[in-house]
Amino acid sequence: MDGARKRPVLLGLTGGIGSGKSTVGSQLAGLGAALIDADQIAREATGPGGSAMAAIRASFGPDFVDERGALDRARMRDWVFSRPEARAQLEAIVHPLVTLQSDLLAQRAAEEGRAVVVFDIPLLAESGRWARRLDAVLVVDCPEETQVERVMRRNGLAREAVLGIIASQASRPARRAIADAVIANGGDCTLEALHAQTRQMAALFGL
Repeated sequence: MDGARKRPVLLGLTGGIGSGKSTVGSQLAGLGAALIDADQIAREATGPGGSAMAAIRASFGPDFVDERGALDRARMRDWVFSRPEARAQLEAIVHPLVTLQSDLLAQRAAEEGRAVVVFDIPLLAESGRWARRLDAVLVVDCPEETQVERVMRRNGLAREAVLGIIASQASRPARRAIADAVIANGGDCTLEALHAQTRQMAALFGL
């Protein structure tokens, strides 16, 4: 009879918009990690017929539900922007569902024998609920100007809009303060160099 299987390392992955976090997540998955995307789970929960939609309709009203039965993201974004209590109300609905689904996916990954489970969490530094659940945190870091250039090029947003998004997220020092390891992905970092750093981190965490 085989001995007890070693549980996987639970690794939180985060970084500001335009940092390259999603690229690193894909690279880690390519090296054998199980990748759990918290944002994707939240999008599914608030999509047409999603598990959060009944509670969102009851709490915020039908004006926040679009014709497909999904969350009207633009309307909700505008509504919670200057209303911290509304943001907290929305998070109280969505976050437990994200946690539950994340746990189920992590359990499945452990049963498959994965050595590392990566939780891709954009707002990890802003949330106090993840830290106690993770073994380590990996931050993808780059200068703010690099973030601005990448997001303007990728999303077609105006500079002021990108700066607004960056200002709404945790600062670089705040993210680095929670990091157990950092990948530097500045404007001069090639994809090959980024992948080399990702491979080093994968080895560090047991992949």
